[in-house]
Amino acid sequence: MYIYWNQYYTGADRGSRDEVTIAASNPNERAGIFYDHLHVYATYGGQQITLHTLLPDTYQGKKEVSVWSPFLNGGSIPMAPYIGEELTQDERAGMVMINIRVDGQIRWKVGSFVSGRYRLYVNCPTYLSFGGEYSPKTILVGSTAKYQLVQSCNVVF
Repeated sequence: MYIYWNQYYTGADRGSRDEVTIAASNPNERAGIFYDHLHVYATYGGQQITLHTLLPDTYQGKKEVSVWSPFLNGGSIPMAPYIGEELTQDERAGMVMINIRVDGQIRWKVGSFVSGRYRLYVNCPTYLSFGGEYSPKTILVGSTAKYQLVQSCNVVF
């Protein structure tokens, strides 16, 4: 997962514009996968901080990799005041834990048979570093942090 991170703060509302790249691999030699109605969003402290972004429905063949690069926008997401305060404290400390989540449905295709739909839940816990000795790959430009992060995710279906 690659993340472009940009945060701004305006009172009780906090917004972000994040670009994430999500790669899903299908190691199966006999079955393809249909990804349907996938929604991507970010959470902090258990609270959603970006709007849902809908990914295009995709068919993934055998032994293939699918890649999506959505922008996650959170400019109009109201937050509980304590969440905004905690996020500000974490940013000042130099590290923030964000969860990138993907919810949707999958179907399996084996030959001409296509299965019913199964719920898909993906959670990618991501520690974002903002400068300092613990983030040598972070580039700070004003209030924007750019860096590359490869992170495996927890998948349940």
